[in-house]
Amino acid sequence: MMLEIRNVRKSFDGLAVLEGIDLDVERKDVVAILGPSGSGKTTFLRCLNFLERADEGTIVFDGESFDLNRASKSDIARIRKKTAFVFQNYNLFLNKTVLQNVTLGLTAGAGMKKSEADRIAIESLEHVGMADKLRSYPSQLSGGQQQRVAIARALATRPEIIYFDEPTSALDPELIGEVLAVMKQLAMDGMTMLVVTHEMDFARNVSNKVMFMAGSKVIESGPSREFFENPKEERSREFIRAIQQARE
Repeated sequence: MMLEIRNVRKSFDGLAVLEGIDLDVERKDVVAILGPSGSGKTTFLRCLNFLERADEGTIVFDGESFDLNRASKSDIARIRKKTAFVFQNYNLFLNKTVLQNVTLGLTAGAGMKKSEADRIAIESLEHVGMADKLRSYPSQLSGGQQQRVAIARALATRPEIIYFDEPTSALDPELIGEVLAVMKQLAMDGMTMLVVTHEMDFARNVSNKVMFMAGSKVIESGPSREFFENPKEERSREFIRAIQQARE
């Protein structure tokens, strides 16, 4: 098991957002985290990468156990070296070029020589089809292109797992496909991913596992096709019916 997540709990101002979330992640898994807005999906991802401090919970990452509430700065730094996070709104530096956005974490964060950082960054940008935009600034790119740069930035750190927080939700509809195509290729390449998403075709056809959340809890989890074709819980069936009705 690559990642074991147990009993993650988080409240804001006394309101429970996560109530005992468990998840097992094998290497090369693509886990789609689904559910209605407000169910705690993004908070869950942020707690795993210590962008939010969980009230309670543990993770076992590559056999090493960490307390999500009490992890030290050195523990957090060690976990973050193995992970990357792709945000909904890209989070690119507007005053830096595409190449600089990707290399910054390697040079400033990891102390890598610029020549080596450039080589890795260009390789990562080639992987997402953005190598021809090295000298461009974010303002010169479409939303889809900016998100692909953000994915390249994540890839450049050579993570064991990438967390995606609704990576297509800020995009115009015609740009969503180019980002999903990159993510599908990453899945085919064997990248382990946890993906908060509303893209049901991706969840059904690219991910191999689904975790469905509602009301701050996990309602159902299991193989993706099984979830979509034969959901066990009534709340899951309601969710799938609502999706089907919205498409009709």
